[in-house]
Amino acid sequence: MQVSIETTSGLQRVMTIGVPAAEVEGKVTAELKRISKGQRVNGFRKGKPLPPAVAKRMFGKQARYEAIYQQMQQSFFKAVQDENVKLAGMPTFEPTVDEDGKDLEFKATFEVYPEITLADFGSIEVEQKTATVTDADLDTMLDTLRKQNAKWEESAEAAADGDQVVIDFEGFIDGEAFEGGAAKGYSLTLGSNSMIPGFEAGLVGAKAGEEKTLDVAFPEDYHKEELKGKPAQFKVTVTAVKKPQLPELNEEFFKGFGVETADEAEFKTEIRKNMDRELARALRSLTKQQVIAGLVAANTVEAPSSLVDQEIDRLRKQAVQQFGGGQQLDPNMLPAELFKDQAERRVVIGLLMNAVIEANELTPSAEKVAELIEEVAATYQDPEEVRNYYNSNPQQKSQVEALALEEQAVEKVLAGAKISQSEATYEEVIRAANQPA
Repeated sequence: MQVSIETTSGLQRVMTIGVPAAEVEGKVTAELKRISKGQRVNGFRKGKPLPPAVAKRMFGKQARYEAIYQQMQQSFFKAVQDENVKLAGMPTFEPTVDEDGKDLEFKATFEVYPEITLADFGSIEVEQKTATVTDADLDTMLDTLRKQNAKWEESAEAAADGDQVVIDFEGFIDGEAFEGGAAKGYSLTLGSNSMIPGFEAGLVGAKAGEEKTLDVAFPEDYHKEELKGKPAQFKVTVTAVKKPQLPELNEEFFKGFGVETADEAEFKTEIRKNMDRELARALRSLTKQQVIAGLVAANTVEAPSSLVDQEIDRLRKQAVQQFGGGQQLDPNMLPAELFKDQAERRVVIGLLMNAVIEANELTPSAEKVAELIEEVAATYQDPEEVRNYYNSNPQQKSQVEALALEEQAVEKVLAGAKISQSEATYEEVIRAANQPA
């Protein structure tokens, strides 16, 4: 087998492969036997092999097509192994010589992984935040939990921020009602910012039975093109105003959060533990985001288009699942351009993290794996059951090992980076960690 490789552009390569005619013809003969076996042909007894000349006349073209494709695949992947090619994505094949009695020649076009020489980690700057859970943070969390579990009771009082109103409304643009601008019996929490600017504020002070006319405008970045920036008028009838009735801090309330106690102090201790764990994860996440951003900024890496296409497909499927499309929406109907930048960044990050792992010969640390499993186990009532689940399930444990390896790579970069410290509040850290990366 003769092999030559040509660089056409960037990461694209064209491999030309020659295969001796005898090897090809052997595969064609074998494929012809496979296809013609059991075939029923008029004039020949069922179950008896067809004469070679008849089989070739009837099925020769199909047999050669399938045999040649198999030969190209096998020859290509053998050449990739022999030539130590770092293949990224699947190739396309093009036969250039495909005739009976002649050596097969074909071209395989494909991409390779980029060669990455990592920039010095000292060029990466990371500002590590420090924070603690204060008593005030704990009180705020308890207040939030009570509000989330509040019962709504109708009131004759005027609606205030944080209250719930039940409304009937209809929207108009230039005096004409528009599609999707009306609803009846709609429950709206004032201050939730779930409606366009000015809508909720216009209902503060309203009472049950009151009618309001709200003059507002759709934002310039509104998701419906035909409504962007348009002034609108909504006619609203408030059918009910509901005030939140906060639950008492008692045994029943505590039980709803999996804490079996009647002691308020004990419940607060458990909530603080959860907040401490959440804070630790958020701080780690913020550091990781900065390390990754620093790696990307310090290293220029070309992303193989085949890997980008694969990532676009994954992002399309995620988008369909997120918005409940299920089987009704074909992910391929979503334009690739919507996901291209994000896909390219994900591929580049993956390549850089792999480069850090390979350059430092990292393997998953048993201590790090145990630490991550313990972090998950601590959030369950029976931690030992969770530990046993991960340790007895190879597939689940391999996912934890991959995460451990990723964290070890971040720690390796961090060890060589320029680090500064800054203080932050619990709320600031949680909010920042939840922002899209």
